[in-house]
Amino acid sequence: MKRSTAALIGLLGVAAALAAGHLVAGLVGPSASPFLAVGNTAIDFTPSPLKDFAVQAFGTYDKLVLLLGMAVVLLAVAVGAGLLSRRSPLPGTVLAVALGLLGVAAVLYRPDLGQLGIFAPIASLVAGVVVFRWLHTKATATEPTPDAEGRRTFLIASGATAASAGLAGLIGQFVGTRVDVEASRRAVGDLKPTSSAPAIPSGADFAAEGSPTFITPNKDFYRIDTALSVPRIRADEWVLRVHGMVDRELNLRYDDLRRRDLVERTVTLVCVSNEVGGPYISTANFVGVPLRDVLMEAGVQQGADQLFSTSVDGWTAGSPVDVVLEEDRGALIALAMNGEPLPLEHGFPARLVVPGLYGYVSATKWVVDLELTTFADRQAYWLERGWAAKAPVKVMSRIDRPEHRSTVSGRVVATGVAWAQPTGVAKVEVRVDNGPWQTTTLSADVNDSTWRMWRIELDIAPGGHTIESRATDKSGSTQPQARVSPVPDGATGWHSISFTVG
Repeated sequence: MKRSTAALIGLLGVAAALAAGHLVAGLVGPSASPFLAVGNTAIDFTPSPLKDFAVQAFGTYDKLVLLLGMAVVLLAVAVGAGLLSRRSPLPGTVLAVALGLLGVAAVLYRPDLGQLGIFAPIASLVAGVVVFRWLHTKATATEPTPDAEGRRTFLIASGATAASAGLAGLIGQFVGTRVDVEASRRAVGDLKPTSSAPAIPSGADFAAEGSPTFITPNKDFYRIDTALSVPRIRADEWVLRVHGMVDRELNLRYDDLRRRDLVERTVTLVCVSNEVGGPYISTANFVGVPLRDVLMEAGVQQGADQLFSTSVDGWTAGSPVDVVLEEDRGALIALAMNGEPLPLEHGFPARLVVPGLYGYVSATKWVVDLELTTFADRQAYWLERGWAAKAPVKVMSRIDRPEHRSTVSGRVVATGVAWAQPTGVAKVEVRVDNGPWQTTTLSADVNDSTWRMWRIELDIAPGGHTIESRATDKSGSTQPQARVSPVPDGATGWHSISFTVG
């Protein structure tokens, strides 16, 4: 058998396997697709340092990079399987079965897939083996008499396989996305709060001089999570279960929450993966139900110190109970964001928002389960991977202008942002070339759970320079100089950038 023919057989066998699995997953649950199930499982088993590298190197494209990497590996395996099977279909069959069993194991491992999910990788396994062996038989049958008719028969079989795989994949994608979540979002309509957040005052940012806008548009709000595919759940199908160490279990539907008195709060969220000077921080007006009210209604029992929240895709987080029950903390079961129902990628129908805690212990998106328990009894997703159980946001500042390694003409205006939720920012200072610290001008103070912009004009001689910043919160704590990586509870250190005055 020619090498090109063998490689093509391997590729078509893998394509048929993936397509069959994707088709069946469209019926039993999109995340049961073996490709996605293996990808999600790979994320779960990836060592934290490698995950941190992926976030730092690729940002919000880390999942796309993973999927592309998996695709390249599959292509290589497919070609290898074909080349190893030039004389006998056994090697390729063994590899096809191994890939199928890997998909089965990944689906069985996923906590968000029901029993029917297993049919997707089984279909993938069967289709891969059958198609591979069928094409191999077609190809070898033409070898004794490699006439035009035999080659045409094989090409027709190959073309039919490719077309069928493509059609099956498209049908699976269509069926898997048949839940019209955007229609559900539109049907929600306005979520008008009974208690609105104070209007953002003029002078809350220095966006004209290079700082971010105070409110981050939804399309620009950072997104860091483990979901390869965004969960799709309609508002009318969503239920939040509150249970565990409570006096009474609650099962709250979407309409149960929206009929309550909704409140609006302006909150800054920040990811624990944010390096010093990093971009993973954003601010929005969230509308929802006070989390404290729901937990008090359930009756939190003595000894419960962890609110263990679970997303519809099985991801978990653990929040300190004493924090979420603080009357002035402002924790929400959020339903809306910046004047519209939560976008899909930010947690529709509902998510948690807890000011002052890093997202991995507080900001569960697509939340469907709240269990009152203890840190001793349950470990959430990131705790199992070596991160801290309690992660209050640390006082931090960032320089946005001048940009690193940029050239500035004339008088230098430096701008940036600082945060210290929920204590609030009292002061930001900068220094140039290790000189004396200079106090910056702060933007209007909105509330202690949001970031605060700063600016300063600097007279600097032409040439290369370095500028550093540090913030002090309202309790008197100053951003420490020592650089510490995000693991296990958030980065610290002074942000510095180098630039040239022309």
